[in-house]
Amino acid sequence: MIFLYILAAVLIVSVISLIGIGLLGLKEKKFRRITGFLVSFSAGTMLGGAFLHLLPEAVEVESSLNPFLLVLGGIMLFFIIEKILCWRHCHDGECEVHAVAHLNLIGDFVHNFMDGVAIAAAFLLSIPTGIATTFAIAAHEIPQEIGDFALLINSGLTKKKAILYNFISALGALGGAIAVYLFAATHDSVLFLMPIAAGGFIYMAGTDIMPQLHKEKKGFDSILQLGLLLAGIILMWIMKLYFEAS
Repeated sequence: MIFLYILAAVLIVSVISLIGIGLLGLKEKKFRRITGFLVSFSAGTMLGGAFLHLLPEAVEVESSLNPFLLVLGGIMLFFIIEKILCWRHCHDGECEVHAVAHLNLIGDFVHNFMDGVAIAAAFLLSIPTGIATTFAIAAHEIPQEIGDFALLINSGLTKKKAILYNFISALGALGGAIAVYLFAATHDSVLFLMPIAAGGFIYMAGTDIMPQLHKEKKGFDSILQLGLLLAGIILMWIMKLYFEAS
């Protein structure tokens, strides 16, 4: 039964990642404004998921492993992944556009694989934690995949190929989830995967998303971004209270 929950969650996240493609028809100014609001909300859900769901669950489990050291390990792991595999620029600034697209797809596949790891580990710990983690990842995937899709188009790929390749990279989450489920069936790996996943959430929210929000200079939009950031955190807190009461 848990495996069906995991399978449904990663497939939903993979499909949701394609919904935002419809925003690409908007003018660039409006497109950037909407995605800015989306990433604000996603940052809040990821921080809320890490501090209100993943970390409390990891701390409550009796283990000789120090969960806070594992959180630091998760932050370093995601830093290394982004540094090595998610690097999207060329050394000389004049590389072929398709090389940028391929590099983006590799990095995105690894990122989605780690999302699948986080989802599976969360469900193996508890169904409520799995649902909360899935929601946080889904909220993050929409604006990220919009940006990735736009990059593929700008790199010279056709719209059909960009959709196909982006969806294939999104299925990396399925590989990560299945790998964790099979491994955890014989090992107690979930004990260290949870704080590592929390560290990944904190890293992505703190280094990839929130710095983007500081680029917004308009007063009203900045306040709205802050409100959406808090809304994401509050929503994850409400979900925690609901699951604890049920």
